[in-house]
Amino acid sequence: MPFTKHSKTTLAAESSAKKTLPEKPVIENKAKNIDGRSLAIHLKEDLVKRINVLEREHNIRPGLAIIRVGDDQASQVYVASKKRQCKEVGIRSFEHVLPGTIEPEGLLDLMQSINEDPEIHGLIVQLPLPKKFNSPEIIQTISPQKDVDGLHPLNLGKLFCDIKGGFVPCTPKGCIKLIHSVQKDLKGLKAVVIGTSNLVGKPLAHLLLKEGVTVSLLNAKTKDPKSLCSQADIVVAAAGVPYLVQGDWVKKGAIVIDVGINRLVDGQGKPYLVGDVDYDAVSKKAKAITPVPGGVGPMTVACLLENTVIAAENFYSS
Repeated sequence: MPFTKHSKTTLAAESSAKKTLPEKPVIENKAKNIDGRSLAIHLKEDLVKRINVLEREHNIRPGLAIIRVGDDQASQVYVASKKRQCKEVGIRSFEHVLPGTIEPEGLLDLMQSINEDPEIHGLIVQLPLPKKFNSPEIIQTISPQKDVDGLHPLNLGKLFCDIKGGFVPCTPKGCIKLIHSVQKDLKGLKAVVIGTSNLVGKPLAHLLLKEGVTVSLLNAKTKDPKSLCSQADIVVAAAGVPYLVQGDWVKKGAIVIDVGINRLVDGQGKPYLVGDVDYDAVSKKAKAITPVPGGVGPMTVACLLENTVIAAENFYSS
């Protein structure tokens, strides 16, 4: 059909009508939720198989001793969860509850007896301890071969010196697994780790370095942490400060791991948990992010169970 005046008028009318149609809503980017619970289940399924091999072929069933001192409520909850999950996979757990009034010598005597017990392959002392205890000194008393928390100086030294055979601390080990669930190859990426503890920050920074990542380790004295975080491909928050990492701290497409567990109380006096990351704001920019709860926590316990199984396997191989 030839292009006529009438057709021009019709097209103009159609074009005008299109302009009056409502615009499509802008869909905000929503980060992938890194489901620590689901990943932990898969890891524990593998541990069940390894435990079955130990029992069937070597008549060994992994044993984990947990010492809790005092009546800290959070510690009670954590230990109950560890015991429940030990039972789920087939690890024997033995909880020793000591009064907060006990002298350090009493705790050390118990630890020594557990160190010498061949039925126990892993030993952890639930932290925090009452203030009168020197926690680093207590940790050093654990046999390095049973230090499944990976906090003994010998195990940390092996990690930092790239010597095989030591135990990796559970939370950093879990963080790496969570990051790998999003991206396997980390070579050349930039990471910021907020927090410098021996429990999380320092060992995690070294694990990332081994992956070929350029790492910035931030502490309370770091100047302009927002600027450093905004350049990172991976941000790990382990500072213990609620909502420290805001949306404008994170660049688009970053992987964000929230290690923080902060207990707050709402207007009605009801307690609730939040992380070190403002989840709602950051999830609009990040590629992937861990929730609190349900992110790092489940993987930390699963890695504790894995270290206990490794300890039992080492006992057989020795």
